[in-house]
Amino acid sequence: MAMENRVVITGLGIVAPNGINIADFTHSIKNGISGIRFNQQLKDLNFSCQISGEPNLPENYLSNYFTTAELSKFNSSGIAYGVIAGMDAWKDAGLEIATNEPFWDSGTIFGTGTSGIDKFRDGIYHIDEGSVKKLGSGTAVQVMASAVSAYLSGKIGLGNQITTNSSACATGTESLLMAYDRIKSGQATIMLAGSTCDSGPYIWGGFDAMKVCTYKHNHEPEKGSRPMSATASGFVPSSGAGAFVVESLESALKRGANIYAEVLGGNVNSGGQRGLGSMTAPNPVAVQHCITGAIANAKINAEDIDVINGHLTATTKDALEIENWTKALNRAGNDFPYINSLKSMIGHSLSAAGSMECVASIIQISEEFIFPNINCEDLNPEIEKIISKESIPTSLIQKPISILAKANFGFGDVNACVILKKYQNE
Repeated sequence: MAMENRVVITGLGIVAPNGINIADFTHSIKNGISGIRFNQQLKDLNFSCQISGEPNLPENYLSNYFTTAELSKFNSSGIAYGVIAGMDAWKDAGLEIATNEPFWDSGTIFGTGTSGIDKFRDGIYHIDEGSVKKLGSGTAVQVMASAVSAYLSGKIGLGNQITTNSSACATGTESLLMAYDRIKSGQATIMLAGSTCDSGPYIWGGFDAMKVCTYKHNHEPEKGSRPMSATASGFVPSSGAGAFVVESLESALKRGANIYAEVLGGNVNSGGQRGLGSMTAPNPVAVQHCITGAIANAKINAEDIDVINGHLTATTKDALEIENWTKALNRAGNDFPYINSLKSMIGHSLSAAGSMECVASIIQISEEFIFPNINCEDLNPEIEKIISKESIPTSLIQKPISILAKANFGFGDVNACVILKKYQNE
């Protein structure tokens, strides 16, 4: 049997509502700093939920990443977030930009839910007016789903697989696992993975219409996202991007790269919208299968897991998610690992959720801390019945983490779970 490569993370990038670089984001998650703010545009458009988490990019910030020609009529927050996070991760890993030939052993799998929805809206008006020529040459490249990976490939010079995946809230975690598989099998040496999500009412409107977003905290935005809380009343919409450089251990050691964590394995699956599963509800049997499958693939035991970074959206499904973890791990009460939810600080960034949460998970492993859950001082009693309150930290814990399980469960009844480990130079 061919030898399989060990796979590690050597670079990170983030564009989040509470930090647009790794240093600021790390400071925010350590200190429980929320990035959720009141959104006047949502109020003006009669949204029930009038708060959101949106990255705060300084004026002219995009000119550090895009040429003047690219920025002419550029109108895509999701592409911008993804390119910034991806380029920052590549630089963080100490990697060069290709000059003459592309890097044949390096590629990208960078996911999204939609691309350039504001650009798409502008285009519809031009077409309806019969002014198709006004669309210009930049419309097609901004509205194609694969735009973010195409931009990143061109900016870095990537010559291996160039793909955009899309699996709702599981997108970012799935992208990490797809990159992991490619490196483990020897088909690539370095892959840039991650995911992004556009900002704004055209992305968030459908969820507001479904009444899954909170409307009870418009006057106190930072308290609006309340995963695992008894007073959780729906998620807060948000946006951003997370990125990671995924590399073979051999390559990382050869070039003396900083290693944040090792990827042990994982699993993706679907509940097929059967049983209790539907377009919007997870099939609990499939969720449990996804977790147990990830543990088996990573060749660890359930009791080895120190921390879980959950999906935990601040909806009625939070208690069910905790129950699924207890059944999959066969661990409950005082035996349950620590669990936290980044969404308490940044809201639910949809297709970017998994990648941003993977970045937060990797930082926790690398810097040896467990970030606090904010806004769940009133723990959901259904959760308190099955796991100890001590498993849900509400203040920072400084503690080495050996193994962390990170999962996302998305619309369409799709699931992804990755197992991450502190790299020991053994």
